[in-house]
Amino acid sequence: MGVDLDNRDPNELNGHIKVQFEDVLGEPEGIRSMDCVWKNSYSCFECGKNLCYKILTFLCGLCIALEWGCCFAGITFQNVWCCTPFLRAFSICMGCAQKFFGSCLSCCVVPVCESCGALFSKIKITKG
Repeated sequence: MGVDLDNRDPNELNGHIKVQFEDVLGEPEGIRSMDCVWKNSYSCFECGKNLCYKILTFLCGLCIALEWGCCFAGITFQNVWCCTPFLRAFSICMGCAQKFFGSCLSCCVVPVCESCGALFSKIKITKG
């Protein structure tokens, strides 16, 4: 498994930040700049956006990627070595309590509920 250099956002994580010239600038009907200004504005916008993004990623991208990698490694470590074993131990301990309370409910609450159900099942309503 390698890095896909063509599709860099296969899960559409950043679909909300797709910014095109037409999403930012638009001239309404009835007022227009000269065609050469509009075409060059497009070129300046795209060039500025791409150049700035490339400079920022060149200067900061590797460090930020390393930081996020370490962050997710820490989260994974915490889940593998702390949370999951704790939840498993808690589940084992609570299994005993579950049996105890289940037995109490079966002995005390279930007969009362069944009696009430039998009592109320005999009620008949007629419209007259």
